[in-house]
Amino acid sequence: MSNIAAIILAAGKGTRMKSDLHKVLHPIAGRPMLMHLMASVDALEPAKKVVVVGDKADQLRDALGDSAETVVQEPQLGTGHAVQQAESALKDFDGDVLILYGDVPFVPTSTMQAMIDRLHSDDNPEVVVLGFEPEDTLQYGRIVATGDRIEWMVEHKDATEKQRQTKLCNSGLMAVRSKDLFALLARVTNNNAAGEYYLVDIVNIAVQDGRHCHVVKTDPYDVTGINSRGELAAMEAEWQKRRRVQAMADGASLIAPETVWFSYDTQLGRDVLIEPNVFFGPGVRVADNVKIRANSHIEGAVIGEGCEVGPFARLRPGTVLEEKAKIGNFVETKKAHLGKGAKANHLTYLGDAEIGAKANIGAGTITCNYDGYFKYKTEIGEGAFIGSNSALIAPVKIGRDAIVAAGSAVSRDVADGDLRMVRAEQLVKPGWADRFHDAMRKKKAEKR
Repeated sequence: MSNIAAIILAAGKGTRMKSDLHKVLHPIAGRPMLMHLMASVDALEPAKKVVVVGDKADQLRDALGDSAETVVQEPQLGTGHAVQQAESALKDFDGDVLILYGDVPFVPTSTMQAMIDRLHSDDNPEVVVLGFEPEDTLQYGRIVATGDRIEWMVEHKDATEKQRQTKLCNSGLMAVRSKDLFALLARVTNNNAAGEYYLVDIVNIAVQDGRHCHVVKTDPYDVTGINSRGELAAMEAEWQKRRRVQAMADGASLIAPETVWFSYDTQLGRDVLIEPNVFFGPGVRVADNVKIRANSHIEGAVIGEGCEVGPFARLRPGTVLEEKAKIGNFVETKKAHLGKGAKANHLTYLGDAEIGAKANIGAGTITCNYDGYFKYKTEIGEGAFIGSNSALIAPVKIGRDAIVAAGSAVSRDVADGDLRMVRAEQLVKPGWADRFHDAMRKKKAEKR
């Protein structure tokens, strides 16, 4: 565990999001934005993590569990005031503090480490600020610097026209030693246009004291904040764009990259072919040489080497496909384990099922796994053949190399090598259909 603490600010009301869900819990790539940030922080193995909460605090506590301590900012009097709320939680901590924002989710661990490293460089800076140079400076606060040494920092609303010409912007993220942080914050006032206690003022106070403060630059993407649904969608789009590029660089082929959607934890092997309009939810692992056909939805599934999925397939959580298994068009699986070479080629539902190697599941087969109260398991042995339009009423076991005849509703176990046929006897009435049609045509004609 390192001698690092992280303070994550997440007390804002997020009014622009217009949501009953806390802003920082809105997901990107299937994961709440706050949890993206926490994962990057965790890679540093911090000694302490303190999340400053306010509005919808219970939602954040539930999401964080015991992974971080929470402190409340009420009322909300600015970023400097927010950081002060963590003072009691860090009263016994003597190390480096990273100040981060819950709605700035994609700060790389390497960037956080670079800030800490700069804090411990030979010139011994008091505060390290993370800066960036966006194409449009918008309403960002500015950093006036010579080289990487900060001369002054100012919020946009308080900046002069000359200061607003500066391209170097303040992300709000900082690194500072705990022994310095709260002493500096105690000197911050709210004598500004907003009447708030600005975190950036600790830099200006240190500069006025004749101490060094420095800026580390990063890519604007890394410090993009998210405040509205539109910004959330834009960040999702940018994340997906970068993930697609990474997938192809790692050896996957995407036929129409812009139509493939990944989750934050999607794992792809080499020589995976992904056709258009494929969606990966959380928890998917794909081995080498897999083909995923168009219009498939996959979540919580493990797909073995050489498998084929889709088109129009839905793999739900708990699905496991072993080597060279095949799931075809309009097949849905849930908690289904298909052995090597097993296949369900079309129009099938397999839920709570264990299917042996090389078993063949015919079109229209369903495992009837739910009675309205409980779920039950279906077991299908190696090499078994399930005929089309069969209903397997769980709990039921179909033996090795057994055959279930098409159109059967099977509610009892089938032994190895047996044939099970569950059908009513076919009834034939010669000429009945012709007589029916003649009668109906006559009746219809009489009504005209």
